Amino acid sequence: MRMDDFGATGGDDAIWTREEVQSPCVKICVVHPAERICTGCLRTIDEIGAWSRMGNAERAALLEELPARADLLKKRRGGRAARRG
Repeated sequence: MRMDDFGATGGDDAIWTREEVQSPCVKICVVHPAERICTGCLRTIDEIGAWSRMGNAERAALLEELPARADLLKKRRGGRAARRG
């Protein structure tokens, strides 16, 4: 294996691998105005801010909750049906 200037092996992302539960951030950081959750990762602003202070158990518990929040963002807020109603 070849080492680069920083001591990492070529093509190996091991330097970025951690033993902690990784953030669900997908770099689509837009807070939904009504639901107050990020449309990318589905976390609240408070959860995003607290992530670095959470332990692995807290992070894992939060990750289990996130898929259920996706339905909150599927509701349409306007459009033709809202204007007609």
